[in-house]
Amino acid sequence: MAAYPLPAVVAFACVARHGNFTRAAAELGVSTSALSQSVRALEGQLGVRLLARTTRRVGLTEHGERFLQRVAPGLQQIDAAFADLDFLRDRPAGTLRINLAAVAAEQLVCPYLPEFLARYPEVTVELFVDRRLADIVEGHFDAGIRLGECLQRDMVALPLGPLQRQTIVGTPAYLDRHGVPATPDDLAGHACLRWRRSDGRMQPWEFTRDGRDFEMEVDGPLVVNDTVLGLDALRRGLGLGQVFAWQVREDIAAGRLRSVLDDWQAPFPGWYVYYPQREHLAPKLRVFIDFLRERLAGAPCP
Repeated sequence: MAAYPLPAVVAFACVARHGNFTRAAAELGVSTSALSQSVRALEGQLGVRLLARTTRRVGLTEHGERFLQRVAPGLQQIDAAFADLDFLRDRPAGTLRINLAAVAAEQLVCPYLPEFLARYPEVTVELFVDRRLADIVEGHFDAGIRLGECLQRDMVALPLGPLQRQTIVGTPAYLDRHGVPATPDDLAGHACLRWRRSDGRMQPWEFTRDGRDFEMEVDGPLVVNDTVLGLDALRRGLGLGQVFAWQVREDIAAGRLRSVLDDWQAPFPGWYVYYPQREHLAPKLRVFIDFLRERLAGAPCP
């Protein structure tokens, strides 16, 4: 495809609209001689005369009129594109695409969405729940929300929400039958719910003792890759499972589940919202981040 001098085409269209080089030059902020040279260079590249010049006026030739009819719609679209950017530059509007884990959506985003959407009616939020650690740039997402240990490199990352804590739970009936483990080593005799990660590996159970973090592989008759299925299995007494504490807060309060090994479960840095390095942050993303951080500020560790 040939490279056409768009500024010269704009200059030609402006002269044709005014029928005068002086007025067109004033609008474009250039000298009359520079504008005339630009149009002549365009005519030279095209090999036809576009403007008929006299001492009193400037008019279109047949070629010029035909050329203007063809380029005018495109120039109008370019003007509209710039106007659209001017409209959106300083106001939150458009579609905001967020890639996040299901538990992050449930805990951090969905409870506050009604208020956010009411405050910013020109923003459409698309939540893409993804078990994989997707490349948000390749996927054309504005931002992602993940735990700190899962963040992509070369991203701006801001903490979002309180510290998190995991807990190990089982039904009272299960614990009555199989006993309450006193240390992680006691889990060897228990049916432990196992989580398969998106990369195909099993998620080890995580513990902290005396400031030292460590992981342990557990065993059990059930493997799941979905939080809803896992929580349902635990509530049905199929064994013990390690979950976020906030997910089972009501179950523990109601006596449906009991927590064990609490002394081995320390709080840890929670969720982060992250996005690519950008010189100009889109208003729709800026207000989304500010809104969530404001709502979640000071929230206690669950």
